[in-house]
Amino acid sequence: MTGPSFQGQRIDIGGRSLRVVLAGPADSALLIVCEHGAFGCAADWSVVQTRLAAKGLRSLAYDRAGLGYSDPGPEPRDGRAINDDLEALLKALGETAPILLVGHSMGGLMVRLFALERDLALAGLVLVDAVTPDVLGLPGGAPVIHAFGRLLQVVSHGARLGLMAPVSLVSGNMIGLPGEAGAEKRRIHASATHAHGAAAEVMSWPPTSRLAGAAELPTDLPVAVVTAGPPRAKGQVKALQEAPAKRARSGYVEHVTAANHANLLGPKYADAILRGIDHVLAAQR
Repeated sequence: MTGPSFQGQRIDIGGRSLRVVLAGPADSALLIVCEHGAFGCAADWSVVQTRLAAKGLRSLAYDRAGLGYSDPGPEPRDGRAINDDLEALLKALGETAPILLVGHSMGGLMVRLFALERDLALAGLVLVDAVTPDVLGLPGGAPVIHAFGRLLQVVSHGARLGLMAPVSLVSGNMIGLPGEAGAEKRRIHASATHAHGAAAEVMSWPPTSRLAGAAELPTDLPVAVVTAGPPRAKGQVKALQEAPAKRARSGYVEHVTAANHANLLGPKYADAILRGIDHVLAAQR
């Protein structure tokens, strides 16, 4: 049984490589795939992966193309391109086991789309304070997303001048990752190439949302939803986040009222994510 090695390994998926972090027993019959959010990286999942390994569960986190230590991929960087990469990565690793998909924030769109479009054995979904396709329809939703993408483009220019290095000391580890993982998160947060790759993904957020919202998830697919903050604070958003679990025959919802969007992945609150994973595994059994 092993915890994550934060350097991970670079895996060739056809002329370019993605950085992958694997943890847990190699002989596990199931693989838990962790998809990070916008401006995120594999290190975001270090606490979750460590705790999964302690439970004898195998997991994979990775830097999407152009983010962290992964090579850039062809544009546009929409959810379909991202899931093409993930499918190629699983094939390159020789993975044939069923997978359980866990998506944080914008990663929730990616795993939802993967479940809709890919013909792989899927144990279920865990959506961690995840973005839903419906967010674009909320008042001001589309302009806010567009502004976020433009901001990341500005950040990438500033990072080329070294301006993100001091910023990363303050905002680079909002998750609260300990030790080596926290240091890596700050390094990546200050990277110009990382910001450029994140901006490309966010600018493709609307088409990704349309793809992910084109159909409902199968009702027989177990879905766990874990959100940050009290339900009353973001009533309409919370209702949209809960919907996939409420439509599922085997659904689970937990609101971690004291957590925020970032530190839900950190040491204090990560067990809520494991409870969502446990629900999906129990439903499969």
